[in-house]
Amino acid sequence: MVKNILLACVLTAAGGYLLGSILFGVLISKVMYNDDVRNHGSGNAGMTNVLRTYGKLPAVFTTIGDVGKSVAAVNLGRFIFDAMLSGTGAAWQNPLDPVCGAYLAAIFCMIGHSRPIFFGFKGGKGVLVGAGAALATEPLVCAVLLAIFLIEVAVTRIVSLGSIIIAALYPVGTLINLIARGANLPTILFSTICCVIMAAMVIWLHRSNIERLKNGTEYRFGQKK
Repeated sequence: MVKNILLACVLTAAGGYLLGSILFGVLISKVMYNDDVRNHGSGNAGMTNVLRTYGKLPAVFTTIGDVGKSVAAVNLGRFIFDAMLSGTGAAWQNPLDPVCGAYLAAIFCMIGHSRPIFFGFKGGKGVLVGAGAALATEPLVCAVLLAIFLIEVAVTRIVSLGSIIIAALYPVGTLINLIARGANLPTILFSTICCVIMAAMVIWLHRSNIERLKNGTEYRFGQKK
């Protein structure tokens, strides 16, 4: 059974990474403008840079694509864990809920988004990918974090600050929700560790934004450069 767990983890990680490596920001900029969004602005392939560079419609398409690939990765991970580890044999009881596969897939989807094998290992910061994972695994937590994000952006107009705040709150919200749902201890530990890793990745990829926030030079949405 340990062999099955390892194989499920490898397949989940591979599937999540490959899905994450599909950069919709780059694909949309190439299809619609024969350009690469990474050549502009922050150099990232995320929605915010697409919005600043090309406008609202390409940003909407990018959002749908990045969230969609994350949801697909999460569901794939859940399916793999469920199919490979839900045997009914009485000799060994699998302690991990299929949602653990969802969180593992989300981590590697974010890694793929930030270091995509299909696009020269230069991608985005993974905020929307993390949002898609939260939506597919913990919709209530996702709704609360979205409300916090929108309030923060409405008040400060700093998108990066909102992204950092909700990344930091994500593991806390997930932990509370898992405990409230009565998840077993191995599932709570595995899922919370995955969420902490995801949050750390988002915050680390925003380190240049954090430096600008300290200096008071961070871009505010709608601000003319």
